[in-house]
Amino acid sequence: MGSNTSFVADLLNSIAERGRTLLDRSQRVSGATRVETLAERCETLLSGRGEASGVALAADILDRYAHMKTGESIAFFEVLAEKFGPDVQRLAAALDAYGRDGVTAAPDLHRASEPRRQELFRRFNLAPGGTLSLVRMREQLMEAMVRRRDLAEVDRDFAHLFSSWFNRGFLVLKRIDWSTPANVLEKIIRYEAVHAIRGWDDLRARVDSPDRRCYAFFHPALVDEPLIFVEVALMKESPGAIVPILDPSRQSLRPQDATTAVFYSISNCQKGLAGVSFGNFLIKQVLEEIARELPSLSTFVTLSPVPAFRKWLDAERRAEQSVVLSAADRKALETLDTPDWAEKAERREELAAVLGPVAAYYFLAARTAKGTPVDPVARFHLGNGARLERINLMGDLSAKGIAQAAGLMVNYRYIPADIEKNHEAFAAKGEVVASANVRKLLKVDPASRALVPVT
Repeated sequence: MGSNTSFVADLLNSIAERGRTLLDRSQRVSGATRVETLAERCETLLSGRGEASGVALAADILDRYAHMKTGESIAFFEVLAEKFGPDVQRLAAALDAYGRDGVTAAPDLHRASEPRRQELFRRFNLAPGGTLSLVRMREQLMEAMVRRRDLAEVDRDFAHLFSSWFNRGFLVLKRIDWSTPANVLEKIIRYEAVHAIRGWDDLRARVDSPDRRCYAFFHPALVDEPLIFVEVALMKESPGAIVPILDPSRQSLRPQDATTAVFYSISNCQKGLAGVSFGNFLIKQVLEEIARELPSLSTFVTLSPVPAFRKWLDAERRAEQSVVLSAADRKALETLDTPDWAEKAERREELAAVLGPVAAYYFLAARTAKGTPVDPVARFHLGNGARLERINLMGDLSAKGIAQAAGLMVNYRYIPADIEKNHEAFAAKGEVVASANVRKLLKVDPASRALVPVT
């Protein structure tokens, strides 16, 4: 794949260089003044037909955009929103034709309704490095949308095109190990979003130890840019805490002695591809890959963070009335406000007595306004067909683990024979498939039929 991609990249660069020559010559011959704004260049790109000059112009626009300041890039997004929507006259004519001819005119109506931005982005994509430039452009757009929701229509066009360009059929699964090129390994360190990698020695322990694996998805247009990667520990049992997995002094296990594959970190690498689903394909493909390599593996689980738990819990603590917290629970949870509580065993034990039932409620009963589980990691794994297997109190006592989840971590289990059934239960009915060990922490109140923690 590398040599073919390099050939295509060199070819595009050659076309772009020829195009710049043609573009400059055309402007000199015609006496045309230099295009003053990026928007005008975009109009020129859309109206042009020459392939070489089009590639060159696309490259020029992307280069100019890359040197814009934040305010200028937002102004450019405003122009894309206001001036590069559907061609109104063409759309009106297509609607009129559809009213007369119905189904016969439907294809023309479909084409006319497409915003001009989409074709503009397609032409940008012809430039050398165009795909990555567009991913970065959308990343900046998403940052701007925190305050500028009026730009959402531009983002929808990005998302629509990216969902096709980054279709699963185009993705390539690669194992990351110590022989992987250094520039890719550097990005693995940089993009790790769950458990920070503390330098090259830590990275080597994660990708080069006999009982560790790392896999990533790549796209042919982004050769050295991982899209998403997963780190896997080969163990003899499901872990309840992250420290033993990350411990640099741990004793390595022979892969053939492992019975359990633990997915302990999944990191999306490209913010500009938010909303394009890779993780579900990655976990299932890696599961199949490892199962083929090591037939001794019988259990596939995650050791997952619970990033929304502390925020939800603090909101329940502040609420005048809570369906989950009693007065005694509130009193016990005041320990969380003590900076050094994780260092004292007796305080951890006191908290554990409360956090277990509350966490079970959080996963099994707490819902967003849309009726989905509150925790984003839970939505991801349950939507993939996993089962909520075990709640691990004090599983991550790092500063980040305490701040986000009061130390909580969980295991989701992937049972190949049950994945589709579990996925359908969650997708169709919103059912959280959970083990008996999790469910026994809850009881049903006969009067309200609400799930409440066991006391």
